[in-house]
Amino acid sequence: MKRSSIASAALALTSVFSLAACARPDVATPARLAAASAAPSANPNVPPEPPRASGQAAEETPDAPATPIPEPTVAKTQKWVKIYSGESDQEITPPKSINKGSKTVELNSTESDVIGTYVADGAGRTLYRFDEDSARPPKATCNGDCAKAWPPLLIKSPGKIYPKGINPKIIGYVERADGTCQVTIKGWPVYYFANDQKPGDILGQGAQGKWFAISPTGGKTKALPQSSAGAGD
Repeated sequence: MKRSSIASAALALTSVFSLAACARPDVATPARLAAASAAPSANPNVPPEPPRASGQAAEETPDAPATPIPEPTVAKTQKWVKIYSGESDQEITPPKSINKGSKTVELNSTESDVIGTYVADGAGRTLYRFDEDSARPPKATCNGDCAKAWPPLLIKSPGKIYPKGINPKIIGYVERADGTCQVTIKGWPVYYFANDQKPGDILGQGAQGKWFAISPTGGKTKALPQSSAGAGD
C-alpha cells in the first residue's frame, strides 16, 4: 500500500473516532484506547455503569427544597394589642398563674367529647364566658370576690394574641373596672375557673346556670350531662 493510501486511511479512522467522541463523551478515541491497554482490566464481578446522556454531569440530584411554614401575620390591631393570623412560630411558655396576666396569650380550639369544641389557653386551661356580661358592647361584670373564683384572662401591654382554630377578627379585649384589660372572644370577656386544676378540666361548666366554656365562635358550649352538672355551683 502506498504511503498516501496509508495516511488517508489513518486520517479517516481518526475522523470517525472524533465524530463519535462529540456525540458520546464516553466512546473511546485512539488515545483512550492506548491508555486503556496499559490500565488493569475491570473487575468482571462489578456491573458497568450505564452510559450518561450528552452533557449530563456526574452529580447527585439535590433534594427538593422544603416548603417553608408561613409565619403568622397581624390580622387585627386594637390599640397596643396585636392579634395574629394563627399560632406563634416560636414556642411560648404560658404563665403558671391564672391571676397575673401576660403580654403574650395563646388561644386554642379544643375538642371535648362531653361539651363539644371550646377554647383553652396555651397551657390547656379551659376558658369560660359569663351570661351576666355583655358582648355588645363588651363589658365584664365579674369583679371583687367573683373574680377570685373566676379570674379573668388578662392581656398586658404591649400585647400579642395568637389564636389557633379561632377567627382572629373576633378576638379583642375590654377594660375592666380595675383598669386591667381582659381578652374577649366575639365581645365576650373570658375567664378561668379557680377550681380547675389541670388541662382539660371543665369543673365550671354550667355553674349557677350562667357559666359555660366558650366556643371558638364566642357561643356557649353544651351543658354537662345531669350526672356531672352542678360541680361548679
